[in-house]
Formats: sequence, C-alpha cells, structure tokens
Amino acid sequence: MSNLMEERVLSVRHWTDRLFSFTTTRDSGFRFRNGEFTMTGIKVDGKPLLRAYSVASPNYEETLEFYSIKVPNGPLTSRMQHLKEGDTIIVGRKATGTLVIDNLREGKNLYLLATGTGVAPFLSIIRDPETYERFEKIVLVHGCRQVAELAYGESMVTALQDHEFLADEVRAKLIYYPTVTREPFRHEGRISKLMDNGQLYSDICLPSLDTARDRVMLCGSTQMMVDLKSRLVALGFEEGNHGEAGDFVLEKAFAER
Repeated sequence: MSNLMEERVLSVRHWTDRLFSFTTTRDSGFRFRNGEFTMTGIKVDGKPLLRAYSVASPNYEETLEFYSIKVPNGPLTSRMQHLKEGDTIIVGRKATGTLVIDNLREGKNLYLLATGTGVAPFLSIIRDPETYERFEKIVLVHGCRQVAELAYGESMVTALQDHEFLADEVRAKLIYYPTVTREPFRHEGRISKLMDNGQLYSDICLPSLDTARDRVMLCGSTQMMVDLKSRLVALGFEEGNHGEAGDFVLEKAFAER
C-alpha cells in the first residue's frame, strides 16, 4: 500500500492575501490523534511535493481541513494557494507529532499558545471532547501581526459556541485570547510580553503559570517557541514527548513559515 493518498478538494477559503484554508475528502482508513500533522501537498511534474501540515479538523469528522500561509516564492505554497474545488491533493497515510494531550501530565489548566498558522493543531484539540474531560480551563492564545489574520481561528471558536455536543463545555471552559502586534486591538503585544508583564493572566482572571497546575502546548514561529520554551524551563516546566509525559510540549517537526 502506498504511503500517500489522493484526496479531492471540497472547498477553499482565502482569509487574507497571505492565509487560506481548504477541506478535502478523507480516506476511511486514515487515522490521527487531535493535534497531529501529516505530509500534505500536490504533484509537480509527476512527483509529490509535500510539507508538514497540521490537521485542523478533529479526528471524528469525515473530512479533513488544513490551514496554510502563502509564501510568494515557496516551492509548495505558491502553488497550493491556487487550489480549487475538485482538485486533487496528496495526504500522507501516517500522522504524527508531539502536540497531543497524551504527552502532557495531568493538570488543571491547558494553555495553547500559537502564532500565525500554528493555531491549526489547536483548533483540532479544542474540538476534542477528551480535552474538556481532562482540563478545567483551556486557554487558546493566538498571536498575529494584524487583526485580519485572526479570522480563521476566531470563526472556529465562535462556531464552537453552538456545537451540537460541546457547546456547554466550551462556554464553561474555553478562553479565547487573540492578540496582535502591528495594529490597535483589544489585546496587543507578543505572547511573551503579555506573559512577562502579567497582562495575559489579568485579562483572563487566572493566576500566572505554575507547574503544579498548568500544562502548555506551543506552536508557531521558531523564535516564538524558543522564547516561550526558555520561559517555561526557567519556571521549572519539563518538556514532554512520546516517551514521557511532561508539563509542556512543542512541535519540532516544523515551525510557521
């Protein structure tokens, strides 16, 4: 059996001139844990051109959804941005990644800290019933440069308020905290700055991070993950992986680009 599947594009939506999402069919044999990624792409000159894409849709849905940045001269995304309904896309059969809640120790609050397209795996996690069973509060912090870049994540969070099965849990437990760095907005500044000056915790009415209580997931730009990991380690947080659960996890396989 080939390790690649061909799926059909069902829809494409362009959120800004730099960001788009698309949905595809899903092979009945494709399995993944919420938060994982798979290699995804298209054929160019008859050969697969792939990169790691987190699955933004939850694992119980019959379709797949992905969220992508458009890199003007990127070998793949410069082509992917022209996808349209009915096109064929390639999806790897094997999903993997460290951003799964099984890699975290038991805790009270779950912080999902993302920049840019790094929000994608967390949109899968916040639609997972197990997330709400394990944690009392789930805090999704999404940092972008401009307000328009928050639209995809915000639309997903808004839709969850009326989810057929999760609505009550979402309203009681999910805290959504968008922030931007280059425009006026109700929350402004880098995630690291908002943590350092205490503004984040003040705004969401929760105490600052504590290893006894809080668990953290990171996904986004390389610099963001380096900055936040160093802060977590300084606070005594231990990194988890597939072999041993920890206080925080990050995805090393790719960074927002």
